[in-house]
Parts: sequence; C-alpha cells; structure tokens
Amino acid sequence: MSFNHSGARHLATDALLYILEKPDLASGFMNATGLRPDDLRALAGTPELGLHVLDFLLEDDSRVVEAASSMSMRPQDLLAARTAIAGPGSYGWEAD
Repeated sequence: MSFNHSGARHLATDALLYILEKPDLASGFMNATGLRPDDLRALAGTPELGLHVLDFLLEDDSRVVEAASSMSMRPQDLLAARTAIAGPGSYGWEAD
C-alpha cells in the first residue's frame, strides 16, 4: 500500500488508538517515549507523534504483526506509512 503524507498521519492516529486500547501496550509506549497523557493531547495528529507511534510498533516484530493484523493491513504498510511521514532514508537506509 502506498501512502501520502495525510493518509500516513491518519494511519498513525489509528495506530495510536490501537495502542491506547491495550493497557500493557499503552504503558510500554508511554515508558518508551517518555510522553505523558497531556503530551499526547498536545501532540495529537502531529507528524512527530505519528513517528513515535509507528517507531514503537516497528521496533518489535510481534508488535508490528499484531497491530497490522488488528488494523487489517500488512506489517510493511506500517513502515510505508512511517516513510511517508518522515521521508525515504529516515529509517536507517536510503531508498533506491
């Protein structure tokens, strides 16, 4: 699936909702990012928060597979959305 910037941000918002619906996952996300509930409200819908959300899911294979399954998409779609938000090469390698 290909994403434009707006579609990728929408997907990141859906991914945040997915995370927040699971207390253990939400706690892990908050601990990993250092964000507080007030920060989430302030950053809602921003590309920066979208990157935090997608990076959190992408850093663990089981997280990304479970999230993708729950969101009815392929795991690689989460990386495609991340790339659409931050740009090619932003995840540690350059696009061909």
